[in-house]
Amino acid sequence: MDFATAAGLIVEAGRRLDARGLAPATAGNYSVRLDDGSIAVTVSGAHKGRLTSDNVMRVDAAGRALDAKRPSAETLLHCLVYELDASAGAVLHTHSVSGTVLSRALGDAIVLTGYELLKIFPGNDTHDTSIALPLVDNSQDMAALAEELRPLIAAQQPIVPAFYIRGHGLYAWGPTMDAAENMVEAVEFLLTCAWEELKHQGARP
Repeated sequence: MDFATAAGLIVEAGRRLDARGLAPATAGNYSVRLDDGSIAVTVSGAHKGRLTSDNVMRVDAAGRALDAKRPSAETLLHCLVYELDASAGAVLHTHSVSGTVLSRALGDAIVLTGYELLKIFPGNDTHDTSIALPLVDNSQDMAALAEELRPLIAAQQPIVPAFYIRGHGLYAWGPTMDAAENMVEAVEFLLTCAWEELKHQGARP
């Protein structure tokens, strides 16, 4: 995919995710892998519901800027996903109330069990299963956070295309932007279901 096409997809995704309440203020970052191995990614500080193509830039596979713009602070996490999952074509980072609060109430994984939408995950064709999303503590040190996530993602067979940063937000991806958006929508729905269940059980963050 060329840069102009990728930028258009990112702009459109930003508007849709903002309309769903998954991109408050300037939170979140989105990317697409380009044909030449570089990455189109949102710049730092742009409101995702009001993106233009000027708010998208190119970085190399290590997250280094290929133009004069400043990439999102969390670009290294996108680079990690593309490095570890050869099938990844787009990565989306979203923020929901339910997911953020749920992540503060749990340990080292978010385990989703028995939901119909678990069939969104690669290699799974039944609701009668459990899927564990890696859950790591928030940090402003993206290099350290990427290295913490690396073994958790690499050990999965098949790779679960989502992880959560505690008290922060969701990262989810897919081979295309459409697939990545489907994964985000499904996982955010599942996180809401899981949080509602915990609330009924009397959980507190």
